[in-house]
Parts: sequence; C-alpha cells; structure tokens
Amino acid sequence: MIQAHESEFMRYYFVDEAGDGNLFDAKGHSIVGAEGCSRYFILGMLDVINPDRLQHEMDDLRASLLQDPYFRGVPSMQPEARKTAVAFHAKDDVAEVRREVFALLRRHELRFFAVVRHKVKVVEYVRQRNQAEPGYRYQPNELYDYMVRRLFKNLLHKDDGYEVCFSRRGRGDRTEALKSALERAREQFFQTWGIRGNAPITVLPRSPAEHAGLQAVDYFLWTLQRFYERQEDRYVELLWPAFHLVHDLDDTQRAYYGVYYTQKKPLLLAAVFGVPGI
Repeated sequence: MIQAHESEFMRYYFVDEAGDGNLFDAKGHSIVGAEGCSRYFILGMLDVINPDRLQHEMDDLRASLLQDPYFRGVPSMQPEARKTAVAFHAKDDVAEVRREVFALLRRHELRFFAVVRHKVKVVEYVRQRNQAEPGYRYQPNELYDYMVRRLFKNLLHKDDGYEVCFSRRGRGDRTEALKSALERAREQFFQTWGIRGNAPITVLPRSPAEHAGLQAVDYFLWTLQRFYERQEDRYVELLWPAFHLVHDLDDTQRAYYGVYYTQKKPLLLAAVFGVPGI
C-alpha cells in the first residue's frame, strides 16, 4: 500500500463487478437474460478506512471456520477446491459462512458505491451505433471502462492519494487502461466543477485472495445483484448502512441521468420494480 505522511489522508478503494459485459452470441444475437447471461452489469467500489484491520479480521475468521468440525465435509471449504479455503466469495460460500462474513462487515467503517446498467439498454445503444458506424464492434472492456469513469467521477479530488485495487479480470494486463479511465473521470470532474485533483493514483490489479477488501466488495456486489436479478432485498437491507450511493444509469423515466439511491432515498423493490419487498 501507499506509504503516507501522518498529515496525509489516503483512500483505499476496492473494485469488482457483478454480472458481465457479454451481450451477443457468435451470430450477433442478443443473449441478455438467456441462461447463463445476466440482465444487469454492476460495477462496485468499497471505500475501506482501515484495510489492514479488515484483512486481519477476515483472515482470522476464515482460519477459525476452517478449523470448525461443522464445516469439515463442506466441499467449498476444502483446500483443493480453492474457494472458501482461499478467499471468501459470496456465491461459493455456504449460508452459515455468509452469515459470519456479513456480521464482520457490519462492524467495519465502510462506504459502498455502485453503478448499474440494464444490459438491454446497452444492446440498444450498440445497435444504434452500428447503424451510424458500420465498422463499430462492441467489446466488453468498453462497457467496463465506461462504468469505471462513471463510478469514480466524484471520488478522486479530495484526498492526498488513492490506492485503487481492481479485481483482476481475464488474462491481459489492463493496468494502463484502468489508469486512463480514472484520469478521464478526474478530468471530467474538473470540466464540470473547475476543481482539479492532482493526488497520486496507484492502480493494483489483484486477486481476491490477495486482498480482503476485494472479498468484502464481492459480498456487497452479491447483495446488489440478488436485488436486481432476483428481486431479493433482505441482503441489501442487511448491509444498507454502508451503502453510500447506487446509481442506476438506465432508469431514465424521471431524469435522463438515471436514479441515485442513497441513505435518504433507499433502494427499495417498490421503487425499482414497482413490487413490494419479499
């Protein structure tokens, strides 16, 4: 991590995604909502005040659970499975483990931010652009980098330095592309507000096993994905005190820029889907 002087304040951001940027099959047909393809793409960031403490407590919790006879026969807890035995991952962890992780996260000072895109809207955009530019070809990284810019547009101008840890995606090294997306976000903030941010930004592509912060943001994203994909709200409610902002970019019924959900405007099933909570 960045070493700071005592007078400096450093931000530690951990970034991951839920869903994916895949939109089409090999023949160019939309696969959004089909089996194995998500309907939403979500990029989330967790602002962790004390990442060392979070790392220590999550490591201790995993070690304790792995020694518990109750979990002895659980497949995801076996070292050779390289799942819970290596890192917490909400999709792979059994319910009893998730409950322990949720309890730990609720004890920490965390701020969660996310941007949400409805993939059917992205498909519409791509097709419209194809009509205007026949040579244009959509790439999932294009959507990811756009989401990075939207997620960080107001988050890189106040502090003395930033360490942004991205969950590693695919095989290629995208460090420079991510740095560029962050710098573009900062430039757009300057163009809008006239406030220039010059603090250093360190970009770290890492695996969840290397940083507890990535395991933690995975849990927040899992709750948000369950909300959007399954209309299940109890997990969002559990972690809601740490939710700072969810920007639904494609719910433009009332405003062209979408909807911002905050502590003053909670993310509720009735607000998003027009249905009561489950």
